[in-house]
Amino acid sequence: MTNEKVRCLIIGSGPAGYTAAIYASRANLAPVLYEGIQPGGQLTTTTEVENFPGYPDGVTGTEMMEDMKKQAVRFGADVRQGIATAADLSAAPYKITIDGEKVIEAESLIIATGASAKYLGLPDEQKYSGMGVSACATCDGFFYRKKKVAVVGGGDTACEEALYLSGLASQVYLIVRKPFLRASKVMQERVMNTPNIQVLFEHNTVGLFGENGVEGAHLVKRKGEPDEEMVDIAIDGFFLAIGHTPNSNIFKPWLATDETGYIQTEAGTPRTTVPGVFAAGDVADPHYRQAVTAAASGCKAAIEAERYLMSR
Repeated sequence: MTNEKVRCLIIGSGPAGYTAAIYASRANLAPVLYEGIQPGGQLTTTTEVENFPGYPDGVTGTEMMEDMKKQAVRFGADVRQGIATAADLSAAPYKITIDGEKVIEAESLIIATGASAKYLGLPDEQKYSGMGVSACATCDGFFYRKKKVAVVGGGDTACEEALYLSGLASQVYLIVRKPFLRASKVMQERVMNTPNIQVLFEHNTVGLFGENGVEGAHLVKRKGEPDEEMVDIAIDGFFLAIGHTPNSNIFKPWLATDETGYIQTEAGTPRTTVPGVFAAGDVADPHYRQAVTAAASGCKAAIEAERYLMSR
């Protein structure tokens, strides 16, 4: 197994990772960035981004990530393909294994591995990816103004997404597999008191349909019960709101995480419980769903890495 020593190692390539690379490069930290399983991160699954500064006419998620990558490379970032498969953060330099065959010894480490949206596991979710299926209402909701959409989930996140979409769409279906909502009382009340939100209790989604995009969903009402019934609803957009899984597994033995697996950082900073190790973007905060906030956290992480290295 080969070893390489670097000053600043960045794991992950979404808005947080690429922004960290831009700022670390300009600070002469000679950062090395490994793009991970999904170069560009979750944003590459978004059809169009209209709320990121500097793109007045909007931009596809893929194009925006390519622009960020080019900017990082322009300032000297070493962007590489590869997946972090193991970590040893017991002492500096920190050791990260890439693809199970190469060890990077890093004086400072920025973790920007993101979080993966949970899906139902239906083949149609992949079939209509970018064509009506989304895991981010605030990212894609604008494209469903005056249209009909469905949100899957029964917790606070699902209710928040449904309420957000209710201000854009003409009709919002909240598909809940249980006979009740798991959300907090205040969120339940808001949903129930919103005229264009219809809660479909005891419904399971079994498929989607449409010619050139989502046109509807196949549901089963009271699945497995004697009165089980097939129900089809006409929709233009299908939003998943059943949670995210932070991509933090290899770091858990060394860093403090919450019950879900999000890396815990010092309040208002990207600093983790290990000096010289920083976490940015979705892997550290379930509320970083917007590209601009994730990018800002990547900037902070690079600045903190510079300060840490200068203090040694």
